[in-house]
Amino acid sequence: MKKCLFILLFLISCISFSQNNHIVKTEDGRRVWLKADFTWEYIDAEIPKESATEAPMKKDECKLAEGFTEPELDNKIQSQLKKGRATIDHVKAKVAKDYNCKVEDVILLSFSEQKAKAVYYFCANGKKVTYKRTGHAIIESGKLF
Repeated sequence: MKKCLFILLFLISCISFSQNNHIVKTEDGRRVWLKADFTWEYIDAEIPKESATEAPMKKDECKLAEGFTEPELDNKIQSQLKKGRATIDHVKAKVAKDYNCKVEDVILLSFSEQKAKAVYYFCANGKKVTYKRTGHAIIESGKLF
C-alpha cells in the first residue's frame, strides 16, 4: 500500500512539473511568457529603454586605453613551458588561428598563471576571449573539444 501511494505521489508531482510555463528574454530585452498549451504572450509590451537607446556593439568590443601594455609573465614558468610548446607565444598563435587574425593583433589583457594551469584573457579581432591551459593543453574556455 505504501509503495502504491508513493508511486502515485511521484507520478502526480512529475505531471505537475512537466506542465510549467516558462518566462524567457528576447534579444531586444523583452520578456515572453511561454505557456504549456504552446501559446505565448509578451510580459513587457515595450522594449526596455537601456536596450532601445543602446547602440549595438560593433566589432571593437574590447576598448583598450591609450598606451596599454601587456602584463609581464613569469619568465621561470614560461621557460618550463617551452618543451611542451605552451608558452604565451604558442597560446597567442592558437588564438590568432582560431579567430583568423595575425599574432600581432592578439593582445593579452590579463592572466592567472601557475606551472600546471593558467587562464589567459585576450583581445583578438576586437573580441574578448578566454583561453585555459592545463599542463601543455591549450583550449578556449567553455569548449570541450
